[in-house]
Parts: sequence; C-alpha cells; structure tokens
Amino acid sequence: MPILGADMTAGTLIAWRVRPGDAVRRGDILAEVETDKGLIDVEAFVSGVVEKLLVGAGATVPTGTVLALIREEAGAPALAPPARRKISPLARRLAGELGVDLATVTGTAADGAITSEDVARAAAPARGRVDLARMRQTIGTAMARSKREIPHYYLATTIDLARALAWLAEENSRRPVIERLLLGVLFIKAVALALGEVPELNAVWKGDRPARSAAVHVGVAVSLRQGGLVAPALHDADRRGLGDLMRGFRDLVQRARTGGLRSSELSDPTITVTSLGDQGVETVFGIVYPPQVAIVGFGRVVERPWVVEGRVVPRPLVTATLSADHRVSDGHRGGRFLAALDRLLQQPERLG
Repeated sequence: MPILGADMTAGTLIAWRVRPGDAVRRGDILAEVETDKGLIDVEAFVSGVVEKLLVGAGATVPTGTVLALIREEAGAPALAPPARRKISPLARRLAGELGVDLATVTGTAADGAITSEDVARAAAPARGRVDLARMRQTIGTAMARSKREIPHYYLATTIDLARALAWLAEENSRRPVIERLLLGVLFIKAVALALGEVPELNAVWKGDRPARSAAVHVGVAVSLRQGGLVAPALHDADRRGLGDLMRGFRDLVQRARTGGLRSSELSDPTITVTSLGDQGVETVFGIVYPPQVAIVGFGRVVERPWVVEGRVVPRPLVTATLSADHRVSDGHRGGRFLAALDRLLQQPERLG
C-alpha cells in the first residue's frame, strides 16, 4: 500500500486490475485504492508476472503492506501488446469529457466493446468517493505537522510580466486553440529551471536529513470541484517543452477532478507550485507539504505603476513567493532562487 501523503496511514483496496499469472510492465495499473484523496490507481514498479494477490478487495490495510507478489524474470521476452479494443465513438468522446482511462473500462457489449454506459459507470465511483470532511482532516493534520516540525522562512518578490505576456500572446497566435499555452505553465517551467541554480530546494526529507532529487517533479496544486485539494506531480518538468507541459497539465487537472490519478503522481513531487490568482488573491504564502522542503506561490497578475529606465509606466506584475525549510536552505539561497525565477520569466523564449 503506497504512501500518498504525509499523514496517510492506511488505504482501502477497491479492486484488482490483474490476476495471478498476468504479465505486467513497469507502470501498468495493478489495483484501485481508495484514500483520503479519492480513488488512486496503483502502478507496477517492476516488470514481470503476477505471482500472488495478498490482499482482497474491500480490505483496509496500513501503508507499507505488501499487496501482491510479482516475479521478475531475467531475460524474459518482451510482452506482446494487447489487442485493439472495440470502443464506440460515443464512449470514446464521453471518456474524454469525464477523464476516464479507457484501458481501465470493461466492455459489456456482446462482442466485448465498450459502450457509453460502461464509461459512465466507470466515472461514477470516482466522482462520488471523495469524503470532503475526511480530506479536510487529512490536509489539516499534514499542515499542523508541517508548522510544528518545519522552521519555515518566507520570501516574496514582484516580477514584471510584460515580456512573458507579450511572448505568450504571440506564441499562442501561431498555435491551434487546443494547443495554446497558459501563463501558469510558464511559471511551472521557470520554477523547474530555477531549481538548477538552487538544487537544495528540490528535495524531500528522509529520516533525519534532506535528500536532493536528481529529477524535478513539480507538484501542481489542483482544487477539486467538490472541495479539497491535491497536488500531483508533473514529472521531469525541467526537461519537457512548454507544449508537452501544457498537455500534461491539462491531463493532470482533468484526472485529479474525475478520479484518475496514479499513485506515483501523488508520491513523487519534489516541490510544489500553487496559485490563487484566479481567486483574486495577489499574494499567497504556502505551507511546505512534508516531506518536501519548499513551495512556490503565485498571485493574481495586476497592472500597477512600475519604474522602467527612469520612467513610471503601467506594467503587469505578479507576486511570487517562496516558503521553505530553514533546515535545508536560508534567505540568501531562497533569494537567489527568486532572482533566477525572475530572470527566466524575462526570457520566455528560452523556456522551451
């Protein structure tokens, strides 16, 4: 049972997606687990053959409990790809609207084809299983632990977004509507690249010391429609182009709100980015989410007087903040990170 949050102690196994004897690849979905954050897909972390299922559907077990045994076979031949599934056009369109992974849906038509009713049934549990009160309690417990154990420090800077917004408008004019970029994706990529200059902020606490991560997995705070919050990871954000990040961001938000997140997306973030600009908030100082050591916040873009080359002119400005663990870094290093973030947003064409 994976640990998907700082204060997750147990999870309920809802259903198995595999049986003993099935061949699986790393990344394949093995089971569906219910947690405080809703339904989560548990992935295989090795390739091999399912030897035995150790926990039955409906059982609630502590984190760390072994759920199944997978036999790794050295030199085993590559697994054959699954046969192409029959899916009705309406079912395919509905799955896209509801964020349902068709690979997880069982077809009930006579020939095994997936119908729109199958997709609707698959989406319904994901929508109805989030216990808001339970999620709030879990979030509150994690934040209380964070403030109790982590000596926070807070920094803020104001960034002129005139160049970034002008570049974004020009870039989007060349893209199809469905491929246009949001400003938030520029923020995510700039944060990921700025960590290259201050890598100690890209870390998680393990035991009694921080462990820097070689990979940059940016957790993106997503508010759920029924209330609550999750922050799944955009993996390898520093190495992905803006178009790829935009597609990944849209997909992540959709699956977070319809119940299709993977366990690795909740356990992998090495830093979190949060924004309340769409709520009209100009400044947000986040609370570090354990075991991470930093969180970056962005507020609403506002037009204010700004001095440029000795003249006062109107400029679109955003307040960027850093909340970080003083055991890992200090104000000098945090200031360097925010300076790098500002510099990167002044050169949006280099963000990729």
